Amino acid sequence: MNIEHIYSTFEALRNPDNAEKMEKYMRNLFPFLGVKTPERKQAYKSILKEHGAPTDERVVPLVKELWNLREREYQYIAQELLARKWEFNKDEYELIEYLVTTKSWWDTVDGLASNTAGTFFIQHPELIDDVTERWIDHENMWLNRTAILFQLKYKDKTDFERLKSYCLIHAESKEFFLQKAIGWALREYSKTNPDAVQQFIEQHNLAPLSKREGLKVIKKKQTTS
Repeated sequence: MNIEHIYSTFEALRNPDNAEKMEKYMRNLFPFLGVKTPERKQAYKSILKEHGAPTDERVVPLVKELWNLREREYQYIAQELLARKWEFNKDEYELIEYLVTTKSWWDTVDGLASNTAGTFFIQHPELIDDVTERWIDHENMWLNRTAILFQLKYKDKTDFERLKSYCLIHAESKEFFLQKAIGWALREYSKTNPDAVQQFIEQHNLAPLSKREGLKVIKKKQTTS
């Protein structure tokens, strides 16, 4: 698989009517080809079947090429490729950082945080302190969000002390995407340790949005029990 295979396939699927609606949904921040998710995933599978998956060594250059293309669907395909990458080199946190801070919005950052960064730090736990502590204090809000969300799928492997610390660093933030990230991260961990999450929320002055999101699963269980 190379960039020409992807580009030619998706250019043939360009749909201006769909593109206009998709761009409007995304606040006109990015241009779209107009390829909806089911069609995009099917086209991607067809390319894989015909041309094969790129090697791990080829994934990063291909991801960078896709990220530099205009239409948003190409960034989504780049994320699909990263999800197939088996092993990350130690220095590839720099790639994650670049992708998070380039063409940034929730539709790419959330997958990069919970999938790509999450996998990277499982493979390189010795880098968690240095990298995520820099991200949580960074002036870039999307790196802050990534630091809060990278453990989203860790379940009982979650470092809750770290998560609590990172939530508190931005607890007073007025930024919607940080308030939401705090609540989302707490909500996910509440599926593993509801008592600890409830106690943390009750003991700290979190934003109403963060509290509401963080307690969703706990309250639902309390209501149905």
